[in-house]
Amino acid sequence: MKKLMKDEFYEKLVKLVLPLVIQAFMLALVSATDAIMLGLVDQTSLSSVSLGGQVQFVLNLFVLGITGGLSILAAQYWGKGDHKVLERLIPMNLRYMSLIGGAFTIATAFFPALIMRIFTNEPALVAAGASYLRTVSLSYVLCGISQVYLTVLKTTDRAATASRISSFAVVLNIIGNAILIFGLFGAPKLGIVGAALSTVIARATELIWSMIEVNRGIVHVYWSRLFKKEPVLVGDFWKYTTPLLAASLVWGIAYTLYSVIMGHLGSDAVAAHSITNIARSLVACMTRGLGNGAGILVGNVLGTGNLPLAREYGGRLTKISIIGGIVTGLTLMALSPLIVRLAPLSPLAASYLQGMLLFCGVNLMFQSVNHTVLDGVFCAGGDSAFDMYGNIGAMWCFSVPLGFLAAFVFHLPPVAVYCIVNLDEIVKIPAVYLRYRKYIWLRDLTRKEELD
Repeated sequence: MKKLMKDEFYEKLVKLVLPLVIQAFMLALVSATDAIMLGLVDQTSLSSVSLGGQVQFVLNLFVLGITGGLSILAAQYWGKGDHKVLERLIPMNLRYMSLIGGAFTIATAFFPALIMRIFTNEPALVAAGASYLRTVSLSYVLCGISQVYLTVLKTTDRAATASRISSFAVVLNIIGNAILIFGLFGAPKLGIVGAALSTVIARATELIWSMIEVNRGIVHVYWSRLFKKEPVLVGDFWKYTTPLLAASLVWGIAYTLYSVIMGHLGSDAVAAHSITNIARSLVACMTRGLGNGAGILVGNVLGTGNLPLAREYGGRLTKISIIGGIVTGLTLMALSPLIVRLAPLSPLAASYLQGMLLFCGVNLMFQSVNHTVLDGVFCAGGDSAFDMYGNIGAMWCFSVPLGFLAAFVFHLPPVAVYCIVNLDEIVKIPAVYLRYRKYIWLRDLTRKEELD
């Protein structure tokens, strides 16, 4: 029986996680190709788009929180076989993400320079980044809506379809970048504005395709219910989404402050930091896919009420995340000399990059466990508040204040500052382990009574 359970677990894991790994890799590939192409233009273009990209990062915090709440409930109701409740959850998520994405679109369209000054005080970076944000602004509302549709696909056993859609959008984005940045095939040579236009086209394509695919399945999306009152479901949704959204914002704003700190240490530090983040994203796609899949996989089982099996799945996922983290971290360390040689950076920036990559490799070993357990296993059972408290302690009470002191009081070298502000993943580990052993996350969140 145990052997059968193991075989079923790995079959489900591969079916769910592999598409999510591919999707994560393809999304990271966009940033990598942006860096390569814009680096061929000049270092200012590379650095300004990297800083401007923090706006998308902040939007992603809201996306992760809102669609994460949808994923928690959708995974359990799907596992239970209650598709009608899932169809009632989707419109409220579309309402929230349309409003949030629309707000980001308006802000970047009308106040791009003001937003850029949050991240850097260098005039050249502000001017270049503002032109990028103004052009890319429409993509934010498109992104908010499309991510709801993609979440529905992932939680209804169509993760492979979601992966195909995102991968196609990425390929389209990369091709568009090449054409519009460099003016290929008779197109105008637009530089960073071309990168922004390509992103808008890719996001629009992603949204249209995902809308078509969702409505081909068992679950349908009814825009006519966008503003329908669902008091019971809204209460359940925000009960589990609020701590998840708070955890996302607490983590993300602190992480953005890391970029603010690095952004005020000079363009060489910004460029090295940008390449490090891109390399991290490319190498860590396996651990991100595992973390995202863990929440859905454990959530499906919890929805059936089989708590012993959910506990078994959680334990196996945690062990896999430890192995995956070690492999990922060592891989980045081994590739660091090659990355430094290939990166289009000044000699000083290249020296910063080498040190950042080595520490990043260590950091990834711990991040893998935190992402799978905190964002996957814990959230599957509605235990998302712990993530928020962990981020407050590790980031706001530790890394953020120490980072500001290291950079602006003690004036430590950029590599030392980078290491200090990225200690949070390591600091969290003891508390995560102790919380896991309490098994608070073993909960069926679906309602047993009929919803009104």
